[in-house]
Amino acid sequence: MTQTSDSGVFDATTLARFAELGVDLHELFSAGHLGTRMGIEITRATPELVVGTMPVEGNTQPYGLLHGGASAALAETLGSIGAMLHAGPGGIAVGVDLNVTHHRAAKSGIVTGKATPVHLGRSAASYEVVVTKEDNKRICSGRITCFIRENSQ
Repeated sequence: MTQTSDSGVFDATTLARFAELGVDLHELFSAGHLGTRMGIEITRATPELVVGTMPVEGNTQPYGLLHGGASAALAETLGSIGAMLHAGPGGIAVGVDLNVTHHRAAKSGIVTGKATPVHLGRSAASYEVVVTKEDNKRICSGRITCFIRENSQ
């Protein structure tokens, strides 16, 4: 997963919260190999808003349209990153529920997802994710809930 510089993706509060871990935030808050294969790029990441993009090309189904599973993977990636940031350096977040509704097709270009919190609690975080085409038309709506627990490592 490729991303812009720390200052362009993570806000100062997030950088300060995670500084003591001594880890690469881009690596920690990524979709791993799946995100790399799909071309997902995170452009902003805070517990209150996570924004990322994904190319349609390479993520299509046999009809040449953006695969619904690709939209779902983008939604889960963005919501999970938000939940991990909310959990903080001492916690981990794992997805326990994901649903997506597809409104229209995308045939080319870049889609953008924006995840905003619906609920930020001590043991769970839920995010609404809106995926739009370059013309700002919504193609997908999603919701993800993550379970938050203490990191025992």
